[in-house]
Amino acid sequence: MRKLFWGIFIIYLLYAVSISTYLFTVNTPLPEHYVGTEADPLTFMDEEQYQLSSQFSKWRNVIYFINLPFEWLIYLFVLLFGLSQFFARWSERVIRYRFLQTTLYVILLSTFSWIVTFPINYFSYTLSKKYGISIQAFQSWMKDQLITFWVEAVILTIVAYVIMHIISKWPKKWWLYTWLLSIPFTLFLMFIQPVVIDPLYHEFYQIKDKELEQEILLLAKEADIPADRVYEVNMADKTNALNAYVTGIGSNLRIVLWDTTLERLNKEEVLFVMAHEMGHYDLNHLPLLLIGMIAASFVGLYVTSKFYSLIINNFGKRLKIKPDNIAALPIILLILSLLSFVVSPVSNAISRVYEYQSDRYAIDLTNDPDAAVATFHKLSVEGLSDVNPPTIVKIFRYTHPPMVERITHIREYSKTIE
Repeated sequence: MRKLFWGIFIIYLLYAVSISTYLFTVNTPLPEHYVGTEADPLTFMDEEQYQLSSQFSKWRNVIYFINLPFEWLIYLFVLLFGLSQFFARWSERVIRYRFLQTTLYVILLSTFSWIVTFPINYFSYTLSKKYGISIQAFQSWMKDQLITFWVEAVILTIVAYVIMHIISKWPKKWWLYTWLLSIPFTLFLMFIQPVVIDPLYHEFYQIKDKELEQEILLLAKEADIPADRVYEVNMADKTNALNAYVTGIGSNLRIVLWDTTLERLNKEEVLFVMAHEMGHYDLNHLPLLLIGMIAASFVGLYVTSKFYSLIINNFGKRLKIKPDNIAALPIILLILSLLSFVVSPVSNAISRVYEYQSDRYAIDLTNDPDAAVATFHKLSVEGLSDVNPPTIVKIFRYTHPPMVERITHIREYSKTIE
């Protein structure tokens, strides 16, 4: 089994070298009909900014395509070298109660994974600082890393305990009962995220600019969005990037603006950003994504159960793992991670469609395509975005349309409503 791991590891190294070479050397020329237009990055970036955005994007893409399969290697390593089994046995020896055994196992597994992936995460952090995107102090970054560790550990402990308990009771239908329980659990997490989880990282408050707030409230009234769901978040001590997003469900659903966005965009541009986020709310994108996620999890858990049974039946004895043993958790995590990667092109494509819809909604609401284009220019410059990425990057990484396409789409749509 260890020879199997080293064979896979060699394949991974060959893949890492190949994908890195490709991403660092590939050039995606701007189509001729975009050259010289406002979608051409050289019309709103100077030469230095353009070169920096190209370099930074290449590094980020390489990190993504190397880091994801590295996660799969970690799961294989702890299984094939007996580390997962050791964590499980030790947890059972030192603690009597099953839930606490699961808790200790998850902490041990998560700690091992955190230590192994720390160099990549730290490199990503230093890269963002080098290119001027992140301005976050190391102590603050480490604090966020530790918060993430414990939040994920708590969630994974609950999920792992429930899944293993269900497998012990219903070994053939565990995927179905897990799926049924995942629906209220997912809704609960989405409900508490804006008021419990997000404040662990950032400070949220009402928008300070009262004049701008009134303008936003007028837009919110047109979109039938309760005013108390529009928030500003303190990001200026962590990043130079700009952003806004919609989060939460039910009474906790809210639109959030980064303070960097409010500082560096003018009033018309901020109103376009707000209108875009209101579009996500008014067009029911969050409920639609939630429904899609629930449907995908139904299929995903069913497929996971089939592969899980196949692996346990063929390799369980050699790995010294039983189906309901917590030591088998990395198998489930590995399968789910692989499935998530496989379906990511579809979920990303759907997300890009929703972004186009929200852009059109914002134009209908503000009737200001110039502000939209100026916003996209500033977002690209401040975030050093690759406005015309390679196809493979767009497919697997872009939940938003590339800026070249987004700017062109805005102009074409605005002409149809003039």
